Amino acid sequence: MRIEGLHLSLNDIEHRILRPIWQDARLHYLLNCASLGCPNLPPQPVSASNGEQLLEQSARSFINHARGVTFDAGRLILSSIYEWYQDDFGSSRKNLLKHLQRYAHPDLANRLKNYRGPIVYRYDWKLNAP
Repeated sequence: MRIEGLHLSLNDIEHRILRPIWQDARLHYLLNCASLGCPNLPPQPVSASNGEQLLEQSARSFINHARGVTFDAGRLILSSIYEWYQDDFGSSRKNLLKHLQRYAHPDLANRLKNYRGPIVYRYDWKLNAP
């Protein structure tokens, strides 16, 4: 897309403009490349009046979906976004797990709180299209 004569992609908007200004990890849940491994894009445009609500909903939705956080044979499997952007999620395992717990449903939050094993990261690059 062109904005004031500059060609900008969603990636440019997310990583070169919004992340440095807002410094809010929840942006990863709201703005992304739309591959199958990404959080769902919201069905409505983000605005000043709905931005906070969409950030919260998007975080909860992704963290409580197997694409974001799951356990397999007792191992914690996370989306690779938590590895790629670890600085945004608190720069440590402890802070990442706290972030996930904040948005997780109670059963998942409890499991995350008590988890001491390794973390495996996965991502599906296939295009999210029919």
